[in-house]
Amino acid sequence: MVKRVAVINDLSGLGKCSLTAAIPVISVMGVQACPLPTAVLTNQTGYESYYCDDYTDKIDYYTEEWKKRGLTLDGIYTGYLGSEAQVQKILAFCKEFRRKDTLLFVDPVMGDLGRVYAIYTPEYGRQMRTLVNNADVITPNLTECCLLTNTDYAELTAHQNEPDYLNRVDAMARPLLSFGISTIVITGVIHRGITDTVAKYYNLVITEDGFQTASCDIHGGSYSGTGDLLASVVCAGMVRGDTAIDSVARATRFLEAALIETVAEKIPRNDGINFEPYLPLLLD
Repeated sequence: MVKRVAVINDLSGLGKCSLTAAIPVISVMGVQACPLPTAVLTNQTGYESYYCDDYTDKIDYYTEEWKKRGLTLDGIYTGYLGSEAQVQKILAFCKEFRRKDTLLFVDPVMGDLGRVYAIYTPEYGRQMRTLVNNADVITPNLTECCLLTNTDYAELTAHQNEPDYLNRVDAMARPLLSFGISTIVITGVIHRGITDTVAKYYNLVITEDGFQTASCDIHGGSYSGTGDLLASVVCAGMVRGDTAIDSVARATRFLEAALIETVAEKIPRNDGINFEPYLPLLLD
């Protein structure tokens, strides 16, 4: 039987992020994506203007209608949540649909590159920690992991070229495992390792047994949707039974191939990356 995942994120018409990134990735990996939009936007918010239709009041309709259908889920995957109220509604959704064997996969979207997004408030942070503390797997970037652990981002990243930097990142994140999280995937950690000639992107997979990494060269700058694509590959992989490190390694190869073409074609960062031709890489 095909596995089924509720994908809770915004729907942006342009920008190749959120649901428009998640649905094709999850589908090509043989898992059914059941989208629950938290907002509908003309384009992602990195553009100079956009229109956003907030879907906070629609979440309850999804919950009630899916209950009528007797929906069962193998995974619940949360991405962009636009307010404290949305986080609370998704917590209620999880209580309704999460079974013992349902993977709760949380991408705690709050900020990047040491800065918080406009949605972030102290109360939002508290609500997000509640959701994170109920998760099985989380995929924060380094900024988000610092927010979750009350770590000074600037102080941590000042050590990014030191040999023990990845150990520092692991030590910073590891206390989150005490809340029952089984796997932490920290994405896009920039580091120049002992054997690296230049800095690379490292994705860390942290469990009780230690941490493993998957890395790739840095191609271009920051592009819309890369975090969504990585999280979607990892979520689909783990729902279908792949290990976390195998899923992260697959996602890293997929993204690097797409980024190389994107940079070569000089695609603007807000337009996202040319991932579509590389979806077959996710079939292995």
